[in-house]
Amino acid sequence: MTNERTLKRPEVLAPAGTLEKLKTAIHYGADAVYIGGNAYGLRSRAGNFTKEDMIEGVAFAKEHNAKVYVAANMVTHEGNQEGAGDFFREIRDVGISAVIVSDPALIEICATEAPGLPIHLSTQASATNYETLEFWKNEGLERVVLAREVSMEEVAEIRKNTDVEIEAFIHGAMCISYSGRCTLSNHMSMRDANRGGCSQSCRWKYELYDMPFGGTRTSLTDKGEVEEEFSMSAVDMAMIQHIPELIQNGVDSFKIEGRMKSIHYVSTVANVYKKAVDTYMEDPENYECKQEWIDELWKVAQRELSTGFYYHVPTDEEQLFGERRKIPQYKFIGEVMAYDEETKVATIRQRNHFSVGDEVEFYGPGFNHFHQTVEVMYNEDGESIDRAPNPMMILTMPVEQPVAVGDMIRKKK
Repeated sequence: MTNERTLKRPEVLAPAGTLEKLKTAIHYGADAVYIGGNAYGLRSRAGNFTKEDMIEGVAFAKEHNAKVYVAANMVTHEGNQEGAGDFFREIRDVGISAVIVSDPALIEICATEAPGLPIHLSTQASATNYETLEFWKNEGLERVVLAREVSMEEVAEIRKNTDVEIEAFIHGAMCISYSGRCTLSNHMSMRDANRGGCSQSCRWKYELYDMPFGGTRTSLTDKGEVEEEFSMSAVDMAMIQHIPELIQNGVDSFKIEGRMKSIHYVSTVANVYKKAVDTYMEDPENYECKQEWIDELWKVAQRELSTGFYYHVPTDEEQLFGERRKIPQYKFIGEVMAYDEETKVATIRQRNHFSVGDEVEFYGPGFNHFHQTVEVMYNEDGESIDRAPNPMMILTMPVEQPVAVGDMIRKKK
């Protein structure tokens, strides 16, 4: 029987590739977000934060009792470390709560040149046992992000033997290589995945051939032995049905992958996991995973979903060897900018094309969802329009239930 008093509420940690995504994630329940600066990160195309962005993001987070972490988890080569001390001092001074690092050189520089800035070990360091966590604890680190290859049984064993904070991935993309240590991108596109340039070559489409030594090359596609489209990528992780095990085994931070994902994705996934954690902590004994949470995740899923390495080594069922499923199921079409309670009219900023007659879904933090048919809408000049074709255009429309600024609108594809 679960003793509620021994349970610690885990942090829901969401990705934030831009300032807009940071605010969205926190608005939809994230307790913390992780971002990238202009240096030392692994997402060169994620719209990384300037100093001014960080200042605004940290201020917003503090207003909502949330934290901001900076990922600086690249593998450095000679010369890459130049200026690292200045970078770490800068993010410390703007109020960043911790920096996520994998390279021992950067850890040493941060500890000595930016004292007072907490350091978290990145998943890139492949921490898979409690002795490793104890080692990094002795080096002054406060938290370790476990390798994705760690099983649930190993998580429990690690928790029993160390008091270091444990962060674990619970949702998002899985790397085909070991904790992201891949050189396929280097070979295929001359872009270093370990220094922020991954071109996701594993997700490209390939044609396979059988070519015995000294024999003739034969297409395996023509022989019918493989799918027409072959890739090496994994399905995505989703641990929504295993919240109790994660909490009971002492995971301190639930990490969601996806700094390059949309605000539709970030809002939906953060919302689901926050709701699940809150529900469990309110009544652990009677907790059950709700089907509506699973359905919600499928609305933004880009691949099939699995539990990764938590319960077994992934089989071929967890690999996307062939053509992937045609998802996500829903398209993000707009966000609420204002709402007039008297007229029940919402001001909408369009994000994707939609028309009068479409059935749309409004959703907000805490599962305030409802569907309605678009009966009429107006442009900024008050003129009735049949469709909203232009990205970011402002329009108004009557809504059947109250909405709030930051609520979003989507429709089924």
